[in-house]
Parts: sequence; structure tokens; C-alpha cells
Amino acid sequence: MSLPDTSHGDSRPERPSLIERVRSLFGLNNPSIRDDIEDALDDQSVGSDFTLQERTMLKNVLGLHELRVQDVMVPRADIITVGIEDNLADVLSVFRTAGHSRLPVHGDSLDDPRGMVHIRDFVDYIASAAEEFWKGPAAKGEERSTKRDAVMRLRGLGELDLALPLSKANIVRPVLFVPPSMPALDLLVKMQATRTHMALVIDEYGGTDGLASIEDIVEMIVGDIEDEHDEDDRPLIEKQVDGHWIVDARANLDDLTDEIGFNFASLTEEEKVETLGGLVIILAGRVLLRGEIFEVPGAIRFDILDADRRRLKRLRLTLLGGE
Repeated sequence: MSLPDTSHGDSRPERPSLIERVRSLFGLNNPSIRDDIEDALDDQSVGSDFTLQERTMLKNVLGLHELRVQDVMVPRADIITVGIEDNLADVLSVFRTAGHSRLPVHGDSLDDPRGMVHIRDFVDYIASAAEEFWKGPAAKGEERSTKRDAVMRLRGLGELDLALPLSKANIVRPVLFVPPSMPALDLLVKMQATRTHMALVIDEYGGTDGLASIEDIVEMIVGDIEDEHDEDDRPLIEKQVDGHWIVDARANLDDLTDEIGFNFASLTEEEKVETLGGLVIILAGRVLLRGEIFEVPGAIRFDILDADRRRLKRLRLTLLGGE
């Protein structure tokens, strides 16, 4: 007696994958969901569904897989470093002027990297030394110094030896070493896994080519991240002798309207756009490149003087009505 076949063989239709079901649910027929989303974001008819900020951020997320470490790194010439044998006073001075929370540490040159020093470790080292100094007299049975005396002695570098070389302070942390061709997204994942927020980019000859931080990668998605200590200079709005205007892309549209006498808000129905850069991106539908020209016929022309793949920086404005 033969048993019934319960294996169903190949007669049962193959169950569609989750991706296929999602694509079918939303009526997306392209082979790539990424392409579908990018097309939807480029479609101005769906503008009411996404704000400019949301649209830009989603595009940046989708584009992150194309970026390499070399696209986000700070070039070697712009890296601010300290030497392993620099004394603590010099390191403190570099921290004050650089405005960074982490500084790479090198030996004889940047091609001899030793790690990095974090401002929190530096402050903790100084605070610990000051604490030991303050408790010192009582521990030795001596008369406790007054607070004023302690402060004056600390200012005079009494017990706190800022002449000590960085190598003796034991506060240098390791950094990651990565090639310039490494995908930026892979570096972000590695930084998260190792809790190391700085990487030195090493070229094929073993030399230091640049530096990448977790902030550099995140800024590729959300734009510039400025903190309380970044300079808050008023965006440049400057009239040239030939009648053109040189304008920082961060310039507020209301300020521009007051200064130039042209109603920039009339160029778009997007209510949340506040800056010149945001306005031009909306009008053009993308981030224009340096050297490109975008014109609103009969109204105004924008010449892109400075930009990168994520944002506009500086533009020249020409009012066409006056020509």
C-alpha cells in the first residue's frame, strides 16, 4: 500500500518574498525599491508629502551607499594634530584653538600615528591631579591651605605639572585605520561597534591621507552640525560694483528681501524654506554643482560659486528685471 504524497512536490506555487509583497502593495514595479524611492523623491508632485528637509535627508540616506571614506574625510593638510611628546600645556593650547573634542596624536610625523586624545580624558586627568593636590596637605598632617592659596598654586602649575609630556599622562586612546576606498557606511557601522569615533585614512604606501570622524559621516545625511562654540557670523550679503550680489547660501530669505528688494518668497509655495540655499535646491530639484547656473526667467539668475555634493555654500545673484 502506497502512502499519499504529502510533500506537495513542485505543485505548490512559490510564496512571494517580503520585498515582492511590499513592492506589489505599493504598486512599485521597478526591480529596485531604491530606484522607486529616489524617483518618488524627485517627483515634485509629491512635495506635499515630504518637507524639503525630509526629502533632502532621505536622498542623502539613499546616497550614502555610494560614498567612500575619501568622500567624507578631512584631507591631510587640514588635520590638526599634537605630538606624543608635546607637553600638556601645549596640548591644552591646541584644544583651545582647534575647537575639537578629539585630536590625533603622532610620533615624528603624521605618518607615525599613535592614537588620539579626547578632551574628556584630558580634563579628567587635570581634575584628578587637582583633587590630589587639594587633599594633599590634610593627608600629610599639614595645615590645610585656603582655597585662595590652592587656586594660586594651581595657576602657578604647583603640583599640577603641565610640563609633563603627553606620553606620560596615559590618556592616549587607539584610533581606527581604514583605506580611502572603504564604503563610508561600513566605517560608520565599524565605529558604532568599536565605540571609536575617529579613523585615520591610510594610503597604499602606509602614509596618512586624511581623517574621518563619525560626525563627518552623519553630516553627509543631516548637513552641518554646529555646536555652541562654532562662530555664529552673519551670512554674507554683499553687493558688487557691477550690480551683482555675492550671498552666503545660509542667508535668510527675509533678510535678503529687505537687503536686495526682491521678494524671494514669491518664487516657491514651500512655506518651510528659510534660506537661499534651500530655495535654490527646491527650484532646481537638486543640489547644484559649483560653476552651474540656474535661472528663473525674467526674475533672477543664480551662479553657484561654491558647493559640494551635499549643500550650496556661496552664490552670485543677478536680478534680470534690471538688465
